[in-house]
Amino acid sequence: MKLSPLDFSPLRQRVAVYGPGVLLSAVLAIAAQFLSDHYGAPAMLLALLLGIAFGFLAEEGRCVAGIDLSAQTVLRFGVALLGVRISADLVAGLGWEPIALVIAGVFATILFGLAGARMLGRGWRLALLTGGAVAICGASAAMAIASILPKNENSQRNLTFTVLGVTVLSTLAMIAYPIAADLLDLSEAATGVFFGGTIHDVAQVVGAGFSVSETAGETATVVKLIRVTMLAPVILIFGLCLAGFGVERQAGERPPLVPGFILLFFALAAVNSFELIPAAVRDLLADISRWALLTAIAAVGMKTSLRKIAEVGAAAIVLICAETLFLAAFICVGVRALM
Repeated sequence: MKLSPLDFSPLRQRVAVYGPGVLLSAVLAIAAQFLSDHYGAPAMLLALLLGIAFGFLAEEGRCVAGIDLSAQTVLRFGVALLGVRISADLVAGLGWEPIALVIAGVFATILFGLAGARMLGRGWRLALLTGGAVAICGASAAMAIASILPKNENSQRNLTFTVLGVTVLSTLAMIAYPIAADLLDLSEAATGVFFGGTIHDVAQVVGAGFSVSETAGETATVVKLIRVTMLAPVILIFGLCLAGFGVERQAGERPPLVPGFILLFFALAAVNSFELIPAAVRDLLADISRWALLTAIAAVGMKTSLRKIAEVGAAAIVLICAETLFLAAFICVGVRALM
């Protein structure tokens, strides 16, 4: 009896459907990283802008399905792999006072965002999106939070605005905050806590910290990773609140209480805390995470039109700037009091 060959037709069909869009998103991510390496601009911002430039490919054609997959599934995969950068030793080595300050700053900023959005007449979705992005880790947090919020006609526009806003503000902070730290006469350790607790994106935190000193840079990086750790519990709390208030997604689907990618984040962080992940594997997974997020943000850019971004209004700009200034003031006052 002759055995029939394995049937790979379903796999081939999936590759045919999703491959072009995923490949396009990946190529834009590679181009963004190349430009970042050569010109110093943030890779996330460049990936977003390149995606916007190719937005016509997300409207119709062979790339649409793959772009959607990159903006959702690839995004969640990248966020989950951020867990390999977190360990218990990393958090414990800093001391409880700065950790408590950073955690308090995260929740205070989100609450400030909700109050500010109410005062400005904007919705709670935008408040959670901008507040979480400012409070935790910039573009990565924005994309992770957007993935669990119920969708409406403004969801994609709000996400692109938030990613663009936190990236620009983070770049400005990288320039302005070292000057502010010098004027405030902060110690190197206090400067690191200030930078790590306030600047949105990891790359800008590292740039600002090491521009002052090695001590400031190392401290800033650790503090920033502690903020990144808050991404999982914050998304879990958001999911529980959405479920508790009966907020539904499109097609009547309730948000999951614990999204699968958050469980993977926690699992990787726990395994890394016991030093069960070899350094080479950990570095590889961190690189995969970074490339997945770059690919996802390129896809997000392609799914958004500049005309819709312009419709976000001045109130949203005021909101995200106010959240950034609030977090900076909160952490600065805490650092002066504790250190």
